[in-house]
Amino acid sequence: MNLDQFTALRTPDGAVALATAAEQADAGPLAAATALRAAGTPAGLAAAALTQIELRRRAAGKFGADAARMYFTRDGLEQATRAVVARRRAARLRAAGVRTLVDLGCGLGADAIAAARAGIRVHGVEADPVTAAMAAANAEATGVADRFTVRTADATRVDVTTVDGEPVDAVFCDPARRHAGTGRRIFDPAAYSPPWDFLVGLAERIPRTVLKIAPGIPHEILPAGAEAEWVSVAGDLVEATIWAGPLAEVPRRATLLTEGPSGWTADELTGTGTDRPPVGPVRRYLYDPDDAVVRAHLVAEFAATVDGSLADPTIAYVYADAPTPTPYARCLEVLDILPFSLKRLRARLRQRAVGRVEILKRGSPLEPERLRRDLRLSGPESASVVLTRVAGAPTALVCRPVR
Repeated sequence: MNLDQFTALRTPDGAVALATAAEQADAGPLAAATALRAAGTPAGLAAAALTQIELRRRAAGKFGADAARMYFTRDGLEQATRAVVARRRAARLRAAGVRTLVDLGCGLGADAIAAARAGIRVHGVEADPVTAAMAAANAEATGVADRFTVRTADATRVDVTTVDGEPVDAVFCDPARRHAGTGRRIFDPAAYSPPWDFLVGLAERIPRTVLKIAPGIPHEILPAGAEAEWVSVAGDLVEATIWAGPLAEVPRRATLLTEGPSGWTADELTGTGTDRPPVGPVRRYLYDPDDAVVRAHLVAEFAATVDGSLADPTIAYVYADAPTPTPYARCLEVLDILPFSLKRLRARLRQRAVGRVEILKRGSPLEPERLRRDLRLSGPESASVVLTRVAGAPTALVCRPVR
């Protein structure tokens, strides 16, 4: 979408096209396109409206009710922070005394809107004119246009210390991590936009800097003295955040957000990320830690909470003698320990009348779906098969979940 097409969407005719497309969305894109054509909507405007309604429906999982009145690009939606994560980050900034914030590369405005709703004055910077226009429209649509403004500029060339002659309290940056045009993920931090050296320099120049980055970031390149936080939402690892300067509270943090009947709750595990858990034999219960715990290198801290140990120093499965309730890991009871052999594993599962298997793995090159086919199981029972290593040896564990 270009700027002219987006501008057309913001006209009264565009509003009608969006409403028509939304009314027909449940009937499918063909029905919606037919309705727009019957209403005499120009082809370009119809296509833009159909795309927006599709993206709004997809965005509902991230933005909730706000998605129905916001504007999106495909790449922008993919990278946009989930509302529950953005709200939590904004609350932490506000609690730290941040009242004004520069958001470099603000994208569609997900984090800026959350910060503005928390009472923070946000100055957004976005290099892409269409995305910048959408961010401004989203600020208006969500009622925060008085606290969130956007300008089109290169994030690496703006003054982040003052805005309109007034000093700012903090800087936030969520660098682009997808190739423009192709949408493919960028895994090398040096290829982020802005690149990693700029981000590290930003944290060195601005005492209170917050960086949202991919969760696969190598620990060895993290800025010294900063806090690195890994965040999972309903078990899905979604991002890492670097809190620099006085915003850093601990070296490493794993934050697990879970939605329950009364709303979202957060569980946090903290530590240095350098401790090593004890190593011993496989015990009766296996804990599979949340990916945020593993990425934060907090397996030792988690193991201490369940009096657990590893069966292999390189594998993040934790074993213990008792099933301790914990938000940080899933627990399974170990029924059988087998040196890996397809024939031996198949025989044991058939002996247990297992016809349905869940396959988990850490440290195994086997493909779960291919193994599932090769097992050729039938029977009324179900089991969890864990493919792993024990003291370096390929091992299969037959387990059942602890509810």
